[in-house]
Amino acid sequence: MLRNALLATGFAASLALATSASSLAAATVEITANNPVIELSVFEQIEVAPDIVTIGAGVTTEASTAVEALRKNSAEMRRVVDLVKALGVEPRDIQTTGINLNAQYDYDRSNQRQVFRAYQASNRISVRLREIDRAGEVLDALVSAGATNIFGPNFSLDDDTAAKGEARARAMTNARTRAEAYARLAGYSGVRILQISESIRNSGPREEAIVQTASRMADAAAPTAPIEPGMVSAGVSVSVTFEMTGQSSTSSLGE
Repeated sequence: MLRNALLATGFAASLALATSASSLAAATVEITANNPVIELSVFEQIEVAPDIVTIGAGVTTEASTAVEALRKNSAEMRRVVDLVKALGVEPRDIQTTGINLNAQYDYDRSNQRQVFRAYQASNRISVRLREIDRAGEVLDALVSAGATNIFGPNFSLDDDTAAKGEARARAMTNARTRAEAYARLAGYSGVRILQISESIRNSGPREEAIVQTASRMADAAAPTAPIEPGMVSAGVSVSVTFEMTGQSSTSSLGE
């Protein structure tokens, strides 16, 4: 009975695999072309004003023991987080991005060896602001609360669907225009689409994000750090395969 049950189980598994394989084979569509084909890759991007700014803030502390360094760091970081929340930033827009604890050493040149100095603890958070005109205010507040490192700002779009849709439409129009031009040069009157594939570039700043330390922020002459959002881009890359169609005539490409 056990042998029969095992055989039945094995048969069922084999049947399931065969069914799955046939389903995959059925899902595969072979596209054939009777005329020459054109393969084009087109990239289009749309520049829009950002509506999200992300700022990173970190606290670094040192102490003679690991426990003391971490406790001191946690207390200072708590003040920073509490201040961010007090500024009206929702908890969902505050995220811890890294916590580190390491022993720090100095090099003793006279004895040519490493000498323990302290334990260093660091904690970093990412703050997403939905009111980008408050970025300078928040940066100054973070430094005042004890943040020893500031990262960013990074500008982006909360929803780039519309921008990507426009970029996609432009890419397809561009691809078809180019394909039709090639077809005419080759002696055909039109084209038809055989295949489309797409890759998307996430929205981001046109330039690299600025990185500033708290000491540099504190030395700034302006009472609030100046922040210019500029523009961000949303891009779509489309690869399209066309078949040339229509009555073939003498090619203008040269024979």
